[in-house]
Amino acid sequence: MLYPKKRIILENREFMLRDDHVRLCDLLKLAGVTESGGRGKQLVAAGAVTVDGLPESRKTAKIRAGQQVECQGVRIQVRAPEQRSRHG
Repeated sequence: MLYPKKRIILENREFMLRDDHVRLCDLLKLAGVTESGGRGKQLVAAGAVTVDGLPESRKTAKIRAGQQVECQGVRIQVRAPEQRSRHG
């Protein structure tokens, strides 16, 4: 097995969505975990990415607010876009 079952988290990050979802490979790039979406796809294919604690094999899985993604010691908490007040 290439990756241990229990992953060590070295860093927590938050990612604020712009829309209702982001593709998994894009999230890894946008959150700064990988240098490119292609590298993100490689990590997903290698089984190095979990979503909500479960291995995720779909490179373009739709990640939504409230989900948690872990990869290479980084835990990404995905947040909904901030709602703007209509009174200001």
